[in-house]
Amino acid sequence: MANNRLFEVDEWKIRTNHLDKENRRLQESLTSIGNGYMGMRGNFEEQYSGDHHQGSYLAGVWYPDKTRVGWWKNGYPEYFGKVINAMNFIKVDLFIDGEVVDLFTDTIMDFTLELDMKHGILTKSYLVEKNEKQVRVEVERFVSLDQKELCVINMKVTSLSDSVHLRFVPTLDSQVKNEDANYEEMFWLPVAAYSNQLVVETKPNDFGIEQFRVAATMTNRVTHLENTGSLVTPMQVNEVFEGTINVGETAAIEKLIVLTTSRDGEIESVGERSKEISVKVSEQSVDELRVQHESLWLERWKKADVVIGGDAAAQQGIRFNLFQLFSTYYGEDERLNIGPKGFTGEKYGGATYWDTEAYAVPLYLALTDQSVTKNLLSYRHNQLSGAEHNSRQQGLDGALFPMVTFTGVECHNEWEITFEEIHRNGAIAYAIYNYTNYTGDKEYLIDKGLDVLTGISRFWASRVHYNCQKDQYMMHGVTGPNEYENNVNNNWYTNKMAIWTLKYTLASLELAPEKKLVLNLTDEELRKWQEIIEKMYFPYDEERGIFIQHDTFLDKELRPVTDLDPSDLPLNQKWSWDRILRSPFIKQADVLQGIYFFQDEFTIEEKQRNFDFYEPMTVHESSLSPSIHAILAAELNKMDKAVELYERTARLDLDNYNNDTEDGLHITSMTGSWLTIIEGFAGMRTTNDTLAFSPKLPRNWSHYGFHINYRGRLLKVMVEQEATIELVSGEPLEMKVYNQSILLSSSYTCQITHTESAGA
Repeated sequence: MANNRLFEVDEWKIRTNHLDKENRRLQESLTSIGNGYMGMRGNFEEQYSGDHHQGSYLAGVWYPDKTRVGWWKNGYPEYFGKVINAMNFIKVDLFIDGEVVDLFTDTIMDFTLELDMKHGILTKSYLVEKNEKQVRVEVERFVSLDQKELCVINMKVTSLSDSVHLRFVPTLDSQVKNEDANYEEMFWLPVAAYSNQLVVETKPNDFGIEQFRVAATMTNRVTHLENTGSLVTPMQVNEVFEGTINVGETAAIEKLIVLTTSRDGEIESVGERSKEISVKVSEQSVDELRVQHESLWLERWKKADVVIGGDAAAQQGIRFNLFQLFSTYYGEDERLNIGPKGFTGEKYGGATYWDTEAYAVPLYLALTDQSVTKNLLSYRHNQLSGAEHNSRQQGLDGALFPMVTFTGVECHNEWEITFEEIHRNGAIAYAIYNYTNYTGDKEYLIDKGLDVLTGISRFWASRVHYNCQKDQYMMHGVTGPNEYENNVNNNWYTNKMAIWTLKYTLASLELAPEKKLVLNLTDEELRKWQEIIEKMYFPYDEERGIFIQHDTFLDKELRPVTDLDPSDLPLNQKWSWDRILRSPFIKQADVLQGIYFFQDEFTIEEKQRNFDFYEPMTVHESSLSPSIHAILAAELNKMDKAVELYERTARLDLDNYNNDTEDGLHITSMTGSWLTIIEGFAGMRTTNDTLAFSPKLPRNWSHYGFHINYRGRLLKVMVEQEATIELVSGEPLEMKVYNQSILLSSSYTCQITHTESAGA
């Protein structure tokens, strides 16, 4: 059930006629836009004096904010890295007869706010009255896919009742703060300021992290008003345009902002590069700039769109998620990764988590070319030395990839995460396997992947301990994916990821035995890995036939979520942490995460027993949770449950299920809606170099369809009462449909099986 649906259901748009002052932050999150290089929340250009979160962000521009904790523990990171709030470059103050327009205090009528996802355009319009004079304001904004440094704002003001005096004040303002600053500091210092350009840089830090410099140049093209001056201060610059228009006339401002950063060139040349690009884009009309931008969005949709018939809310959900994912990251820059909030907020610091490897890699593998996923893998390989530093910090060998990072060095400062949620290491290894398994390309695995796998394997080998009484290896003091349990012993999933990594590394070394010498791997070390594999302990309940989440999980008072009063949810906002830790309730897939990763290792009966035991106790209060359960539910023919969980992952933010979207969108978990359709409902798998599908149709859907790239081929899949798989381009492909081998040379159509269990 929708928790707080602010926008109409529309298949291609996010639209409302209500300026919701009670939920302005939520509205801002849901109308965020970006282009991979920069982005911003759905803030207004005009003034808004009510509660909101002004936020604009530049990819890769961050600051090491000194760690703030109550009690320092050895091994803590010295800083918490965070994407910092960049200057407010969209600001255009509007004055009518000398009075500023404030969308919070003024009476706003006929309001419309719309995000066009198909074309990547954000618009709003409204009527406002000043001194008994009415004017209509219309604003269009986009960040260009064609020119990554460019943001375009087109504002039109029309007098409806009388002549009015108007003033536009387009501004560049770097007097901004991060709401999550540990010490309430501003992170920006002035460098240079002119009437149409502002150059600032991040303040010095004590951690050897480079300072970033940012330049913004604005070109303001105004009709019906005259330039009457400017204001230049070290941290804010503006121009002023004013004049009188008669009833029925329209004054307009086109504000073109070009932002450049020192990430892409010499720090001293940032301002000059901003000017050069500004001159180039100023030679084009807004219409021309828009057409170039829109054509690239249409090209992306041509490859990535998922079509759903019969359920407009489901359709809107998947398109919203794909739009926000591609607004955040499209793989052009291997120095970047996918922040959990993207350009939509500051929570989680905007850094890289294990979400990328576990959830985002499959989507980017299928919807983009191989280079995009290679860039994601290279991002981790380039930071291997930082991961080795993290492991040494804990007194261990090998490489411990961070929970949160910009450089590879851990910057998360919660002990139960930093020290204990080490399962993240396994996700890095799994992404290498996932890439190799899906593409068939072993070059990356041999050239770079084995470096990472060896580092992770050495970490696992030093992190386990040997129990001589049981003659088994164990792992104590960990936190699994279920963060509602900390400091547990023998988390099944963590142990599983450790052993799987050791096995995969040993098998991969057989492909390139010469790497053993390069990586200083001895026969003794490899024998030790094999011994750990053979003697690893996994908690198991014979009576129930399930893998036990950790050693003492079954000692809890086990009960389902349905026993809770609805007023108790979400637990993380209603219960004390102590109460949560003692409860049996599970935040997200834990054992089931391992079963999802290694589906071919388990029988359908094992999957059934573990799903039936764990899912009823899962509150899905992590945005990463619903999709994994939905995929398993679909395989188990629990289609009503699968659809319920699809709706939760597809509309998690649109319907604010977890009551936290005002902080920003859940970008990395947005992949879950795509995963649920493709891996859940369509049953896509890749095993032993063979692509397979087992399509099912949710009973409330009339059809669904999508494209995927697979090993140099483009496939189109359409599922109705029949399933059709079409080879759009590329060589014929040997594959399986419902476990039947076929040679796909043009298209293949078959009846859907198991439709009778769609409502089970």
